[in-house]
Amino acid sequence: MTSDGSRPSEAFVWVWLAGQTTPVVAGRLEAEGDRFVFTYGRSYLAREDGIPVHLPELPLRRGVIEPEPPLPIANALRDASPDAWGRRVITHRLTGNADAWPAPDLDELTFMLGSGSDRIGALDFQPSPSAYAARETPGATLADLLTAAECVDRGQDLPPQLADALQHGSSIGGARPKALLQDGDRKYVAKFSSSTDTFSAVKAEFVAMRLARAAGLNVAPVTLTETLGRDVLLVERFDRELTDRGWARRAVVSALTLLGLDERMAAHASYEELADVVRARFAEPLPTLRELFARMTFNVLVGNTDDHARNHAAFWDGAWHTLTPAYDICPQSRTGREASQAMRIHGNRRRSQLSLCLAAAPKFRLAAPEAVAIMERQVTTIRDHWDRLCVEARLGAAERRLLWRRQFLNDLAFEGLEERFPDAVRGLSVE
Repeated sequence: MTSDGSRPSEAFVWVWLAGQTTPVVAGRLEAEGDRFVFTYGRSYLAREDGIPVHLPELPLRRGVIEPEPPLPIANALRDASPDAWGRRVITHRLTGNADAWPAPDLDELTFMLGSGSDRIGALDFQPSPSAYAARETPGATLADLLTAAECVDRGQDLPPQLADALQHGSSIGGARPKALLQDGDRKYVAKFSSSTDTFSAVKAEFVAMRLARAAGLNVAPVTLTETLGRDVLLVERFDRELTDRGWARRAVVSALTLLGLDERMAAHASYEELADVVRARFAEPLPTLRELFARMTFNVLVGNTDDHARNHAAFWDGAWHTLTPAYDICPQSRTGREASQAMRIHGNRRRSQLSLCLAAAPKFRLAAPEAVAIMERQVTTIRDHWDRLCVEARLGAAERRLLWRRQFLNDLAFEGLEERFPDAVRGLSVE
């Protein structure tokens, strides 16, 4: 909201071009009823190094660009806006009540202009077309960030001295408590436990991310640390590059944007349709398809059923896409056999089974033996590295029993493919 309590009617979109450490204004975003239209600035259109914010939805041209119905806003711009956690933080700050989210009086422009500027990707939103003023609060300690996040997560009053610290990370996505942190020449997303967790989600995500890297996936580096007696997962950011002139930013769009969907249509997102996009719009489609297939099967094997389309992303260079490192590989709470992935695997089916992945393999340009080999390597890696990474994560025996064969290597994953995995599934009762 503006200083007089009214809704903002416009915001100016600033962008970091490739290799640059300062942004330039790209255009104006205006509210028209419940929709938001975008217009490139003349100065940006005149630049020789200017690139489309994203294609095909925001081509470089004059005039007003309306979002493709039924979208209320161009997806590439929505990607840079706060997600569930950031909206809770902003709602808490503006209303004093984190439980008021979603707040009907707070619209997209309010969240864009009320969130921190160090957001994922290469965009930011400002009230001015000529003066850029970053909304950042450097210097907050990890302990301060954790304390502030817990206040919001529990719906408690946020001490004024901590409000600015958490504001800095209000632009990042996801629903779980998190914040942004810089340590020397590296930047991180700090992920905290939630008051609703039924198991050690932070440690489980650490183990899953490290297992994914061991299995050969391109994964963001992670570190498990502790502050105030609580576990914290530090995920190294891949959208920032430190140069001798400062921090450069890389443009990033979500798979939701690549598929032309928004949150209301997220349930329709499909791995097979994403594979179609990869073939048409990615710089190196064949290795990317193999990587995407491997991420899909790994999510099934470790119980990450929160693999929705905002948890997949691609870099954008103005012409082509490349897959970002994997992130948010977080096993979800589960007690029985039944589970479904957030994205459809084969046709309209999304049950958490490798058999569906195998049926989808042709879409990824993989023959059945190649697909099975990827699965076998992942099963073997999970089994062989499990004990070592559990020790590294300081998981106790009870915590391991809660995760093993429930989230990690649940029997459901192999249903219908037992004959193809006689060696891989043997001995999975190891703890």
